[in-house]
Amino acid sequence: MRKPKPLRRRCWRWRSRSNPLCRRDDVVETWIVLAMWVVISLGGALVGVVTAQAAEASFAQLRHDRHSVRVVLVESTTRAMQTVEGETNRQVRARIRWSAPDGSVRTGRAPVDSGRKAGSRVTVWLDSNGQFTEKPPAAKAAAVEAGTLGTGAALAFGGLVFAAGRLAQWRLDQRRYDRWGREWDQVGPRWGRRTT
Repeated sequence: MRKPKPLRRRCWRWRSRSNPLCRRDDVVETWIVLAMWVVISLGGALVGVVTAQAAEASFAQLRHDRHSVRVVLVESTTRAMQTVEGETNRQVRARIRWSAPDGSVRTGRAPVDSGRKAGSRVTVWLDSNGQFTEKPPAAKAAAVEAGTLGTGAALAFGGLVFAAGRLAQWRLDQRRYDRWGREWDQVGPRWGRRTT
């Protein structure tokens, strides 16, 4: 005589989907958990890679659009000034002079390191419109920052998907509690009565 197979009590194993103790909500919850982790793994990786590539392309565009220009200080810059927090402000706006690509001499005010004498040569950065700007990030620093942004985007995406999955599980739990309450309302009054 064959022994009957024992009933499995857990529904998280895929082979136990036919378990008579496993409710439909349990199977749905199992699929939700599986889908959640697949989306977190694959979607998070995709979001991270796309974000890192977009950031790297943006930094490369900055390096392409900005160029350095050697200029001459028209006035001396004062020593570094103390800020409110006690840190030293290393850059000040000073009057400078430089030759444009067309040969004309131009003047303007740009942020330069403090403590320089008039007549010294410094390097400033211009954007594609000829406006003063900051130095673009170096390739190595841009790669690190792009990787950090990609990791942050992947974690944020994973957190959102995880929260959505937990919300779906919470809704399933609420349905179970409601169903148990309705069933108890039917069985509860008969509990403990003697049958004659």
